[in-house]
Amino acid sequence: MFYHLLKYVLLGPLLRLVFRPRIEGLDHVPASGAAIIAGNHLSFSDHFLMPAVLRRRITFLAKAEYFTGPGLKGRLTAAFFRSAGQIPVDRSGKEAGRAAIREGLGVLGRDELLGIYPEGTRSHDGQLYKGKVGVAVMALTAGVPVVPCAMIGTFEAQPPGRRLPRVRPVAIRFGEPLDFSRYAGMEHEKTVLRAVTDEIMYAILALSGQEYVDRYAAEAKAEQEAEARAVRGRRFPRMPLG
Repeated sequence: MFYHLLKYVLLGPLLRLVFRPRIEGLDHVPASGAAIIAGNHLSFSDHFLMPAVLRRRITFLAKAEYFTGPGLKGRLTAAFFRSAGQIPVDRSGKEAGRAAIREGLGVLGRDELLGIYPEGTRSHDGQLYKGKVGVAVMALTAGVPVVPCAMIGTFEAQPPGRRLPRVRPVAIRFGEPLDFSRYAGMEHEKTVLRAVTDEIMYAILALSGQEYVDRYAAEAKAEQEAEARAVRGRRFPRMPLG
């Protein structure tokens, strides 16, 4: 109930007004049955723009931090995501990853759409990073198609750290569904999972036109932050006490 209220009355019309999204390839999204929508992740706004343009309800695996923030803002954010039917995902280790896969398979088992960002986190610089294999595990285990999706312009509209988006047009492109039935029963083969994930990321890349970086986004972001701290340390060294 609240999901449809957000989409058609509260948030959807506002998003269309602010971003004026140009939608391409929407017919590639299956009208019924389970499927995974795998997209790039450039902005906080991505969580809301894609559901706003789809004809069907979609459930995203959202990071657990959205559900555990402090204070009133944190409680409101958590209530919003839960009301919209999003599932919290703990990204702190292997068991957390397995739990996320179980949750995702539950969504697919109900013949619903599952939204996932294979990069695992937002791109901090607008580039497309290496995908994690969880998307491949779910696609092969559930035997469902994967629809690649590219958000274009959302990084410029609301880059990381910007609270309110700029008013500017964006584009959302959906590609042809990817069929991985040829790998049925091979969801435990590491080389197969890597090949499937890379094929998905290549399809997203072809739609988005981003520059590809063959490493995980979280690692690149952590390295950049460490370098920034080192620069600040050299610029403003700590003075000895006493």
